Amino acid sequence: MSETPTTLYTLPIAATDGTITVTIPRPQTHPTVYLLTWISPPDNRLLTSFIETFTLALALLRTNHPAGVLITTSSSPKFYSNGLDLNHVHSQNLWWQKVYWPFMKLLLTYPMPTLALINGHAFAGGFITSMCHDYRVMNGTRGFVCMNELDFGAPLIPPLTSIFRNKLSAKTYRSIVLEARRFTGPEALKEDIVDALGGLDEAFKLIDERKLHKKAESGIYSVIRREAWRETYHLVRGDCEEVRDGDAWAQNAVRDSEEEGRAARELAERWTKTQGKAKL
Repeated sequence: MSETPTTLYTLPIAATDGTITVTIPRPQTHPTVYLLTWISPPDNRLLTSFIETFTLALALLRTNHPAGVLITTSSSPKFYSNGLDLNHVHSQNLWWQKVYWPFMKLLLTYPMPTLALINGHAFAGGFITSMCHDYRVMNGTRGFVCMNELDFGAPLIPPLTSIFRNKLSAKTYRSIVLEARRFTGPEALKEDIVDALGGLDEAFKLIDERKLHKKAESGIYSVIRREAWRETYHLVRGDCEEVRDGDAWAQNAVRDSEEEGRAARELAERWTKTQGKAKL
């Protein structure tokens, strides 16, 4: 039986006249599986305004709704995300430190399982964004994932490569960063870059098979994610040295998680007081 999705929020992306919409696609059978869908013409570039709107959407979700599973996707038929706009990046002061590292950290440490539904091309920063999720389901007939910095002469700074080193085999990592290989859906599945092929139905199938909607119930999911992706987490957090004291690291991770929760609540409350009631 088909279900009518419930829309929670639609938030504007000012720079591109785009939007980010958060829905519950199957409210009767999966009330805590959330779908975040973006559209930011022409190709879903990760501009500052996009990241700010994305951050607000996740703050509202975390503050106002029970933990479950977060799926992200694009309503563009061609692009999941075409990555960064380097002209925009270079025009901003400390953009990596102020905008992109916090964005990666937010995805890496969000307190519920995350799944990237890669419906079209995911290049460079778009590919990295998908890799910051716990799981990936990719269109099996259309689109590529690729780190193409080698092709246009851009360096890969440490956090951008560590996420692949954290999650993939050395052979696949080499193909991604030193060959700029373009992977189709079936090729990405073979290399364990993605977990399944298909669309939203296949995403729900993966969630059900792995019981992902229950994984955040204990409240420790965010802290464990920090350990799971330790190398990348420390890089985007700005740590200069490897943490050797396990107890101290755990305390820092818990404190960091709590601070993120407070910041999310404050952001959601400010938005609700100023304009939220008119736009929900």
